[in-house]
Amino acid sequence: MGWFGDAEKLTKALFSFASKLAPVIIFVDEVDSLLGARGGAFEHEATRRMRNEFMAAWDGLRSKENQRILILGATNRPFDLDDAVIRRLPRRIYVDLPDAENRKKILRIFLAKENLNSDFQYDKLANLTEGYSGSDLKNLCVAAAYRPVQELLEEEKKRVDGTTTSVLRPLNLDDFVQAKSKVGPSVAYDATSMNELRKWNEMYGEGGSRTKSPFGFGNRS
Repeated sequence: MGWFGDAEKLTKALFSFASKLAPVIIFVDEVDSLLGARGGAFEHEATRRMRNEFMAAWDGLRSKENQRILILGATNRPFDLDDAVIRRLPRRIYVDLPDAENRKKILRIFLAKENLNSDFQYDKLANLTEGYSGSDLKNLCVAAAYRPVQELLEEEKKRVDGTTTSVLRPLNLDDFVQAKSKVGPSVAYDATSMNELRKWNEMYGEGGSRTKSPFGFGNRS
């Protein structure tokens, strides 16, 4: 079993490489899968060893004042993180579902290179997509972009001579309205998972009650 212990070696290599590239950010997506609470009934020995190696290397960074390496993690399940990990994360920032203004900004990014009607209404589309996450908006844009393509293909099928003189029309707001029937928000704003995230943020995150003190001092311990 030559692969046993490889995860630990790769973890050491990661931090060693990062120290040579510093200043650098080590970003861990779905950090709960790597640094989840210890002692679970189904926890694998290799997972435990890799987590311990990561934590040890992380502590090594914290002991070096001139080591400019930032550990950044993202998760939808912060309540599954190990307590020791939470203590090592001095800043815990909750990112809620985007509001209308931020949805408009996200849509502008996704549609920046698309051919849109000259009177395309970003404001209206942003208001129509309440409860959509950034990922949901991306999927909606993809679904809407297929509609002009599908129409063009249908036109070509009807041509008996096989000519393709038609051009792809610009996207309009109705394309997105129709696409909404296929792509809805993946999580309801008041869903249990969202409420759990808000509760965790209130207890441990920035902006929660833990930052408030009757004496006017922030309690960030």
